[in-house]
Amino acid sequence: MPNRKKVMLITGGAGFLGSHLCDRFIQKGLKILCVDNLITGSLKNIKHLEKDRNFEFIKHDISKALHVAGRVDYVLHFASPASPNDYLMYPIPTLKVGALGAHNTLGLAKLKKARYLIASTSEVYGDPHVHPQKETYWGHVNPIGPRGCYDEAKRFSEAITMAYHRYHKVDTRIVRIFNTYGPRMRIQDGRVVPNFIYQILHHKPLTVYGDGKQTRSFCYYSDLIEGIARLLYSDIHTPVNIGNPDEFTILEFAKLIIRISGTRSRITYRPLPTDDPKQRRPDISLAKKRLQWKPVVKLEQGLKETIAWFKENLTA
Repeated sequence: MPNRKKVMLITGGAGFLGSHLCDRFIQKGLKILCVDNLITGSLKNIKHLEKDRNFEFIKHDISKALHVAGRVDYVLHFASPASPNDYLMYPIPTLKVGALGAHNTLGLAKLKKARYLIASTSEVYGDPHVHPQKETYWGHVNPIGPRGCYDEAKRFSEAITMAYHRYHKVDTRIVRIFNTYGPRMRIQDGRVVPNFIYQILHHKPLTVYGDGKQTRSFCYYSDLIEGIARLLYSDIHTPVNIGNPDEFTILEFAKLIIRISGTRSRITYRPLPTDDPKQRRPDISLAKKRLQWKPVVKLEQGLKETIAWFKENLTA
């Protein structure tokens, strides 16, 4: 008998990262079940896959039970609002998809005896007292602040994933994703890269919050997808940071965007949002050692490609 194609279910598969994961694993010969309720995802991100016989789109809110016929070999839970604009607009769906969505997808992985990978975030570290952030750091999070709906949803999703691993012996993986950017981001999703690009392309001043000295580290989507793939096929069950350790202040980043775009945009300042992290930089020692992974795309190169994509696809 011919070898059976492995089947991968990806929640949030019509989103920024989820759609790139669909591309990655279809190219590797897997059959993809893409699950998304389209609250922040878009069918535009997966339109090029709709006629592929190895791709199936299922419109569904994974906070509710999902019944899947046949075998499933991998379950990747990437469904969640992920930008401040989104999770502040949808705080309860954010909490539900982190808690009930994780519960439902873990139950599916248990039933199908599938390998499971959940997308966590650097936000589990909150406004950190440790820099750079290592996986062993427990974090500094305000559970009742405006960002708590996202931070605590992800912290709970990690906890239930480890509980299913320890108690039910589900074969789990946890990726802690740091700031990632690239094609298919929504131009007005509230994150700094699309914010600045939107402002540049519309000839508006760049908005910097606070004094601009808070730091971020930016990873190009292709590097992140490679890291996720390596983690999926590894034997690491505890969380792994995947991100770019090159650290920039937001003010430095704004000036870089202005230079790359060739504009003369000015910079305006607004008050810093509540509980906004002052520093964000991953310690990727574990990924380097265990996955032989590190980012390869330089920030300037990635930004040029991202700006070019937005120029071609900008509709807002």
